[in-house]
Amino acid sequence: MLAELMSQHSAQAEGFRPNLRSLECGYGSGQFSPAELMSAIYDRASQEDFSAVWIHRVSKDNLVRSAKAVEKRRVDGAPLPLFGIPFAVKDNIDVAGVPTTAACPAFAYTPKRSAVAVERLIDAGAIFLGKTNLDQFATGLVGTRSPFGIPPNPFDRRYIPGGSSSGSAVAVATGMAAFALGTDTAGSGRVPAAFNNIVGLKPSRGLISTTGVVPACRSLDCLSIFALCCEDAWRVFEIARHFDSQDPFSRHWDAIALSAGHSLAGPGFRFGVPDTEHLSFLDDEMAHRAFAEAVAGLQALGGQPIAIDFAPFCDAAHLLYEGPWVAQRLVAAGKLFREDPEALDPNVKAILAGAQGFSAEDAFRAQEDLSLIRRCTQSVWSEVDVLVTPTVPTVYTVTQVQADPIRLNANLGLYTNFVNLLDLCALAVPAGFRSDRLPFGITLMAPRGRDASLVALGVRFLELASSTVGLFARPERSSERLSFEVDSTGISLGVLGAHLSGEPLNYQLVDAGATFVRSTRTASRYHLFELQGMTPTRPGLVCSATGQGTAIELEIWRLPPDRFGLFISRIPPPLCVGSIELEDGQRVQGFLCEHYALLQAKDISSFGGWRPYRRFLATTS
Repeated sequence: MLAELMSQHSAQAEGFRPNLRSLECGYGSGQFSPAELMSAIYDRASQEDFSAVWIHRVSKDNLVRSAKAVEKRRVDGAPLPLFGIPFAVKDNIDVAGVPTTAACPAFAYTPKRSAVAVERLIDAGAIFLGKTNLDQFATGLVGTRSPFGIPPNPFDRRYIPGGSSSGSAVAVATGMAAFALGTDTAGSGRVPAAFNNIVGLKPSRGLISTTGVVPACRSLDCLSIFALCCEDAWRVFEIARHFDSQDPFSRHWDAIALSAGHSLAGPGFRFGVPDTEHLSFLDDEMAHRAFAEAVAGLQALGGQPIAIDFAPFCDAAHLLYEGPWVAQRLVAAGKLFREDPEALDPNVKAILAGAQGFSAEDAFRAQEDLSLIRRCTQSVWSEVDVLVTPTVPTVYTVTQVQADPIRLNANLGLYTNFVNLLDLCALAVPAGFRSDRLPFGITLMAPRGRDASLVALGVRFLELASSTVGLFARPERSSERLSFEVDSTGISLGVLGAHLSGEPLNYQLVDAGATFVRSTRTASRYHLFELQGMTPTRPGLVCSATGQGTAIELEIWRLPPDRFGLFISRIPPPLCVGSIELEDGQRVQGFLCEHYALLQAKDISSFGGWRPYRRFLATTS
């Protein structure tokens, strides 16, 4: 039955929907298991129509083995917020033991470690399906620049799938993955979303680590998330989000989060649209009409449209490929360009050839120009809460792009190229269909740190504007109220013993309205002890006086501010709440222990956490 549902290609299919909530309901009801889902997904992806979507696929046996391993982890009590969720990874992002090609076989290498974001998703219970096709070295917005073929546009194979994250977008749109990772430097996480009728979240720069990602333009690169709905993209983002001290461009959320401005979750918001002079659809009247309908939809949600001077945004967009930032692409591909240029796609080779012409003087001059442009755009954000544009001005056939590859590719970046240069966050969402039955999408943009506001608006807009996502009927919204805030509507608390997920006192957190955020570890300067005389048995955490210790596993939960005080007032001595340093350098409030209680306590630091120690006891009893 599951395989039959997955084989349906109709956008009106009312059965299988590969979004997170549907899969979780299927697991919870016993309709299917993770192993059965992995087997069905593998069979669907084996259809020849999809061969160009993938560069590497995990075998069916290994998928089933991974599914069973995840099931065992859940039985063992591990918190798995992405339990059994299948996902795909763009093949410029490392997965341990799997070749990374960046769609260039001559460049391929096999990493020993996965990218940080991939590690976090797998740790959360997600199941890796394979590596997806892309425009070579993530250089392109069309999806046609790969020796591994052109992933088919699910709505009309004559048309391009969009790039550079072409395979990731098609995998989600066709139900071969519940979500997928892409990258986005110039629009690669948004353009394919528009052409595939799915959601593409491009977070604020630096919030998801790019360690383990083949750089396109390292100072601007972002990991992006493709999903069938905004809620799914946000859930994945919250797990993938992580400050990485090994990534020179990584940033703490708290360091970049700005005031949320006017709420986008209700009526009365102001949204900017490009002024008439700069609102271009390249003579595509179907796109023009579709955008007008999207604007009307935002007005129906209570938004007020305001035409803004879009010229500075266009100026910034031109800098990306016409300025010295393109020279950063030589960091990854420059050696191959010099030693074996014929191994490169002709269009990628042409772009890299042009990148050689920029000097250090050009780079500094462009930095000054960009600073002035940023200043010019700042006034816009005092007038509007969000900027809304078409994701792309038009759509092209594969034949058209192959006949004029450079110019048409550049056209597709009209509304995307400026976003990372101006340090904005962005969310591409479906906006229904054009009169030729091809999907149309819009992009919501705001200053860095306002990702949550964009997602909140995206949820409302998508419910109004589109009855389908990818090839599927739009999933029904959960009756559960979801929060699209990151550590801004509650107080984070680190727990490491009896309050962990599945442990005896976890219900106290749940009853207090707390929500699970993520699993992590402390900095390597703590000791963990098994305390005596407490029921249930609990550990005690202390900071080493010498600064030398062990990293200890813990979970972060978020408590409503009005319940935090009452919750900690009920903590019995010798436990207390204090500041705990995490492995990424951030600090949270968490459970500590007074030193007097350690006289009779057993040091269990070597186990690295309460759960590993409990498992050890279970195997030796």
